[in-house]
Amino acid sequence: MSRLRHIALVVKDLEKAAQFYKGVFGFTQAGQETLEFASAIYLTDGTINLALLKYRGNRGHGLEDPTKFVGIHHFGIQVEDMAEAQQKIEAAGGTFFFDLGDNMEKENFERKFKDPDGIIFDVSVKGWVGTTTPQKAPA
Repeated sequence: MSRLRHIALVVKDLEKAAQFYKGVFGFTQAGQETLEFASAIYLTDGTINLALLKYRGNRGHGLEDPTKFVGIHHFGIQVEDMAEAQQKIEAAGGTFFFDLGDNMEKENFERKFKDPDGIIFDVSVKGWVGTTTPQKAPA
């Protein structure tokens, strides 16, 4: 069974946003990274990863101008089988957008797609830092 495990927010100030969500909701910081096209702070409630993102450049975000956007950017679904999920997505009109990472067997690897309306979402087998592994539905 697939599980919602990741929500990504584009923010103006990573540290300020992280302090807000940690202070108000008690989320813990599960990680932080700087990539060539974005910086991120990962927070968690123990089940869902909340990625706070600050994009730069032209790669990986699909935005006309990443400096003028704040808000929910994408969400992520943890699946048991990437090939099966991709086949279903594409059969239903979704399109591949971008791979983040080079090994789908690692945590935080995500394959990004766009739905038929252009909304970006991620699919991951191992999930995101701070998330729980999905359990198979009872038979």
